[in-house]
Amino acid sequence: MSAIKVENLSCVYGVKTPFEQHAVKNVSFEINCGDFVGLIGHTGSGKSTLVQMLNGLIKPTSGKVYVDNVDLWEKPKEIRKFRFKVGLVFQYPEYQLFEETVYKDIAFGPSNMGLSESEIKDRVIKAAKFVDLKPELLKKSPFDLSGGEKRRAAIAGVIAMEPEVLILDEPTAGLDPVGRNVLLSQISQYQKARNNTIILVSHSMEDVARVTNKVMVMNKGELSMFGDTQDVFARSKELSSMGLRVPQITKVIDALREKGVALPEGILTVDRAVLEITELLKKEGKL
Repeated sequence: MSAIKVENLSCVYGVKTPFEQHAVKNVSFEINCGDFVGLIGHTGSGKSTLVQMLNGLIKPTSGKVYVDNVDLWEKPKEIRKFRFKVGLVFQYPEYQLFEETVYKDIAFGPSNMGLSESEIKDRVIKAAKFVDLKPELLKKSPFDLSGGEKRRAAIAGVIAMEPEVLILDEPTAGLDPVGRNVLLSQISQYQKARNNTIILVSHSMEDVARVTNKVMVMNKGELSMFGDTQDVFARSKELSSMGLRVPQITKVIDALREKGVALPEGILTVDRAVLEITELLKKEGKL
């Protein structure tokens, strides 16, 4: 079943001016319910413009966006309801925190949905739990939280609206390795628990390889690739020509394979590499 469908989508900034720029060019794709999609591309490839069109923040110059098989812009006055269905977490979302307490910040979205106080409270508590924010933090000012806690609080504010599609634009940007791993694990657990559709925009091939099952590649405003994560990263030469790369561990494994080490193709994560190397050493009696 389709969660989001896009047909011939284009966005042009500064139309009929000397600064006219085609940010997205004639893009078409379909994302199924429950997919965890990585969206990658070089800076300026059109990723951010594309995801902002998926929940109606930017109106396409041409083309269609369908959410639950309904045209997003068929009734422009009703566009707001689609923003509850397609939640968008911007890069550095902690800069959007503004309420007196963390609780009120997380509750802001559900409150605008017209829910009862008891339903709002339930959603805030569940969202905070999903991102591992301790209950005592809900009473604090969001500005008293650590950097990682602020990031999780901001994400909880979108999760609390229980969107059918969750879009995360560079959610791990600026975090240290521990914070990055914790947040990725929480997002992955959230997706598995709810079977939501998630689109993860990232410059980190390692992050994308670790959690997604499909990858979209944007290049100069066009959709260059869309397929299973394994298949997309197998096209390393094409990715390289776009200024992208495969995960570092994949390059290491490929180098070992070239030297005759009997490891399988398509290893994208360190965990998988450790598993395969351990099995190989056991077979060879070296472990």
